[in-house]
Amino acid sequence: MATTEHAGTEHAGTEHAGTEHAPATPPNLNWEGFDFETRQVHAGEYPDLNTGLRVPPIALSAGYVFEDFDDQVDRFAGRSIDPIYSRQGNPTNSVAEARLASLEGGSVSVAVSSGQAAISSALFTLAQGGDHIVSTASIYGGTRILFGRSLKRFGIEVDYVWDAEDDAEWDRAIRPTTKAIYTETIPNPRNDVTDLRRIAAVAARHNLPLIVDNTVGSPALIRPFEHGANIVVHSTTKFLTGHGAAVGGAIVDGGNFDWEAAERAGRSFPLITAVKPGLGSMVDRFGTGAYARAAREAVVNDIGPTLSPFNGFLLHQGMETLSLRMERHVESSLEIATWLEQQPSVAAVDYAGLPSSPLYELAARDYGIAASGAGARTGSVFGVTVRGGIDGARAFVDGLSVFSRMTGIGDTRSMVIHPLSSTHATFEPEINDRLGITPGLLRLSIGLESPRDLIADLAQALAGVPTAG
Repeated sequence: MATTEHAGTEHAGTEHAGTEHAPATPPNLNWEGFDFETRQVHAGEYPDLNTGLRVPPIALSAGYVFEDFDDQVDRFAGRSIDPIYSRQGNPTNSVAEARLASLEGGSVSVAVSSGQAAISSALFTLAQGGDHIVSTASIYGGTRILFGRSLKRFGIEVDYVWDAEDDAEWDRAIRPTTKAIYTETIPNPRNDVTDLRRIAAVAARHNLPLIVDNTVGSPALIRPFEHGANIVVHSTTKFLTGHGAAVGGAIVDGGNFDWEAAERAGRSFPLITAVKPGLGSMVDRFGTGAYARAAREAVVNDIGPTLSPFNGFLLHQGMETLSLRMERHVESSLEIATWLEQQPSVAAVDYAGLPSSPLYELAARDYGIAASGAGARTGSVFGVTVRGGIDGARAFVDGLSVFSRMTGIGDTRSMVIHPLSSTHATFEPEINDRLGITPGLLRLSIGLESPRDLIADLAQALAGVPTAG
C-alpha cells in the first residue's frame, strides 16, 4: 500500500513538472528611482547564491581570496575595487554604505568606526599640517574638542563663524590655506537649524567643499546635497542605527564638487587630484566617487578606523525603519516641546520646529511641516532651560525616572544631559556664554516611548524646580 501511494506521488510530481509556466520575475536589484521608504529597506542588498538568505549576512572575515595572481595585482594597484582586507571594505558594511548613499542622494559612502572617525577621516582627506578649516560656531561639543585638540596637534587650524548670515564674516575667516567649510544641519544641543543654502553659496564662491554633519537631521528629514552640500558625515550610532546598541560613523560623497576646477583656482587637494603613473588621479579613475575613494584608500585604510561588520549589520538593519522612527521622534518632540514652553519652571525651549521659534520659517522651509501640523520637522534633540540655574538643573535631572541620565542621542529611549557640566565642561566661560550653554540648560533626546508617559515624567521632575529665578 505504501509503495502504491509513493508511486502515485511520483506520478503526480511528474505531471506537475511537465506543466509549462511563465518564468518567475527576477528580484529587483536596482533601486534607483524608487521612493525613500522602499530604498531604506532594499538599497544595497544583494542575492545570496548559496542558501538564498533574505537578509544580507554578517561577513566575519578579515581578508578575501584573490582569483589569481593578476587579480591580486589589480586590487593593490587600484585597478579593481574588490576588497583586499576588511580594514578598507567588508561585504556587510558595503550594504550599509550603499543604502546610506542612496538615502542621502550621494554617490558613494564609506563606513567607519564612529562619528568622530567620520569627521576626522573626512577632514584628513582634504587637509594636512598647515591647512585651515572654517566652521560654524554652533556645533556638537565633541566636534569642537576634536577641532581644538587633535586637529590642532596635527597642525590643522579651525576658525569659527558666529554669524552664519554675515557673508563678510565668512570672507574674513577664509584663507588661501582653507580646505573646507564645516557645519551641522541641526546643531546639538540647541536645535538652532542652519541655513545650508546660504553657507553652500559661500563655499561655492570660495571654491571650497561644504561638509555637513547630518546626524541629528538624518536623511529622513533633510538631505544636505539637495541644499548645496558636497560631503555629509554621520554618527551612525544615533538615528541611523537607532537603538543605541552599536557605535559607528559614515562619510557620504555627494559627487558634486569639481575638484579639478578648485585646484585650478588655487585650492590643492592632492589625495584626490594628484596623478599616479599608470593610473591617473582619483578623479580620473573614480569620477563622482573620487573623494570617497581617496578617503577609503588614503585615510581609512591607513589609519584604520574600521567598522565592525556586526555593527555594519545593525546599521543597515536600523535604516530599514528610519522614516517610521523619525516621524514618531518628531511628533513626540513637538508635543513635548509645546508642553514644556507652557510650564512656569521652564525659562526657554530651544526647538526650531516650534511656531514660536525665531528659526521657524527656516525650519519649515527646509524640513517641512509635521504630519500633525503642529510645527516643523526638526528632529528630536533640543534644549530646555529650567529656572534656578545649576540647582534647578540638578533637581530636574535627578527627578526624572523614565528619561535616562546619560550621554547620547538618537536612541529609542529618551535621554537627558546637562551640557555645561559634561559636553561643554572644558570650554572657556565666554565661549559657552556665546553658545548659549547656561547653567540651567538641559539637552533632551526624545525617544519612542509614549509622549504622555514622558510628559508625566517631566512634570514630576519640574515639580522640584523653582518657578522664578
